[in-house]
Amino acid sequence: MEKRLLTGVHLWQGNEACAEGALAAGLTLFAGYPITPATEISERLSARLPAVGGTFVQGADELDSITIIIGAAWGGAKVLTATSGNGICLMQENIGYACITETPLVVVDCQRAGPATGAATKTMQGDFYTVRYGSNADYAIIALAPSSPQEMFDLTIEAFNLSEQYRVPTFVMADEAIAHMRERVVVPEHVEDFPRRKPTVPPDQFVPWRADPETMVPRMAHFGEGYSMPVPGLTHGEDGRPSASYEIHSAMVRRLVDKVESKADQIARYEALFLDDAEVVVIAYGSVARSAERAVRDLRAEGVKVGFLRLITLWPFPDALIRRALGKARNVVVAEMSVGKLVREVERALAGAAEVKLFSKPGVSLHTPREIISFVREVA
Repeated sequence: MEKRLLTGVHLWQGNEACAEGALAAGLTLFAGYPITPATEISERLSARLPAVGGTFVQGADELDSITIIIGAAWGGAKVLTATSGNGICLMQENIGYACITETPLVVVDCQRAGPATGAATKTMQGDFYTVRYGSNADYAIIALAPSSPQEMFDLTIEAFNLSEQYRVPTFVMADEAIAHMRERVVVPEHVEDFPRRKPTVPPDQFVPWRADPETMVPRMAHFGEGYSMPVPGLTHGEDGRPSASYEIHSAMVRRLVDKVESKADQIARYEALFLDDAEVVVIAYGSVARSAERAVRDLRAEGVKVGFLRLITLWPFPDALIRRALGKARNVVVAEMSVGKLVREVERALAGAAEVKLFSKPGVSLHTPREIISFVREVA
C-alpha cells in the first residue's frame, strides 16, 4: 500500500497539492465529475486514493457527486469533492441539506471566469457569495482561500479539520491561477487532524441533535453503529423529529449560524504586512494577493506608507479583523477579480471608518503589480 503522506519537497501543481493535502488529512472517499479547472484533483486521486485504501467515485454529475459524499460521511468516511463555479451551482440544494444535517465535508471550488460556462480555462474570483449564500434560507459555512500550491496543501488539511470541528461544509476557494500554478511544496513528517467527535453514551441514551453548550456542535454517530440516527432535511428538534414549531425552528437555525459566525475570530486566518503606519491598506485574497503583496513591497521601498492584508478565511467574514487591521489608515483598496463582492463586505465591516476603493478586474486577466501600484498612487 502506498504512503498517504509523501514527506519531503515536491514541485507540484496547486491541484496536485490539494489532492495530497486531502490524503494527508485522512480522506477516504472522493466523488467528483471532471470539470475545468479542477480536473487534476480527480485525476490524481483516481490513482492515489485507491492505492492507500480509499474509494474513488466518478459521479454522473455534480449533483450526484455531492449526494455521494454526504451519504459516505454518514457512513463514517472523510469526504471530498472538487468542482468549479457552475458545478457549485448544481450542488446548492444538497449543500443546504448538508448544512441542516451538519454533515462534515470539503468542497474545492477552483473558480473560473463566468457566469454560466464562461471562459473555462481562465481565472476569476466570482464565487465569493455563491459558496456562502447559494442555498436557500439561513445557515453558515466556512471558506478558505489559498494563494499558493503550498497553501493548497495546507488549507485543504485545515478545511478537513474545520469541517469536523464545526460539522459544516467547508470550502477551499482556489482560482484557476492557483489551481494550475506549479511551485515548491513542502510536506511535513506529521499532520495534525481533528478526529470526528463520536457519541460517548450508549445508543439508548443518545440524543442525536443535542449540541455541546460551548461549541454548539452535536456529536456524530454513523449508520451501522447501532444508534438511531435520523438525518432530516426538515426543521427538527434535538430528537430529530420534524417540527413546524417557531421555538424549535428558531433554535435550530440560530445554532446552525452561530456555531460558525460567533467563532469568526477563532477561525479567521490572515497575513498582514506594514499595518502599523499604513495610510492606505490593500486588501486581497487568492492569486490577486500575490500581485498585491509585490505592489505593496515596491511602494514601501519608495517610501509610500501602505499596508497589506491578505484574507485567508473568507467565511465567516472576519469583520473584527478588518476593523483592527485598519489602524490609522483612512483609505482602503480592495483588489479582486470580480465586479465587486469582497469590497461590499469590507465596506460593511468598516461602516464608514475609511474610504474604500475597488480595483476590479472581472476575470480572465490577472491584476499585475504595476496596475495595483498605479491605483494605490492615485488613492495615496
